[in-house]
Amino acid sequence: MTPSPEPAANGALRVAAIGDLHVGEDHTHPYRDLFAQISSEADVLALCGDLTNFGKTKEAENLAEDLMACTIPVVGVLGNHDYECGQPDEVAKILHQAGMQVLDGEAYEIGGVGFAGAKGFIGGFGRHMLSPFGEGPIKDFVQASVDENLKLESSLRMLRTERTVVVLHYSPVIETVMGEPPEIFAFLGSARLGETIDRFDGVKAVFHGHAHRGSVQGRTARGVPVYNVARPLLARTTEREYTIVEI
Repeated sequence: MTPSPEPAANGALRVAAIGDLHVGEDHTHPYRDLFAQISSEADVLALCGDLTNFGKTKEAENLAEDLMACTIPVVGVLGNHDYECGQPDEVAKILHQAGMQVLDGEAYEIGGVGFAGAKGFIGGFGRHMLSPFGEGPIKDFVQASVDENLKLESSLRMLRTERTVVVLHYSPVIETVMGEPPEIFAFLGSARLGETIDRFDGVKAVFHGHAHRGSVQGRTARGVPVYNVARPLLARTTEREYTIVEI
């Protein structure tokens, strides 16, 4: 866990969050101005996955150039699109070199607030959550979900801060995927993530993306606020393309 800078004078931290940027190879500085604006309004930027369209090196480099406009710390996770070309480690390396702290089971502390995160995975919610029963491929599928959940648990265990923010790509609750076709709910997140979050005290907010047609806000069973910050959703339903929450 990396040490934090000095906390703000009033102890509060303004966290801006956005996901699903989907930067392409032919994009030229698509988010430079937005990142500069966010830097003037927030203390930390959290990026919630699907940062590139296909996980290509050029796409990551285009985003990395825009991240240079950030004058505040940046934390984030990768999403399923960032894995498409089979080189997520290279994407993460490029973004890390541009100043982003990539959370994949790691933890990071900024201004007295802990940031825990992982990509997460699919699996479903409630009585419809897939269980490891039957054919081998189903068991492998569920194990992939469990493995991502263990990364999140590991990152949360690293923190000793009184306030924690969780950064994901997939949703931990069904409320923020409402609005999507019910047939794909299971492919938008997993209740396992929410159950893990609720085992840890001090979690003040959870940010995720992925559900472009979902809902903006929900809560875990213990009442932790969950924010869907997928850019296509926020651009369509709110006044700006990102969310700011004071922690």
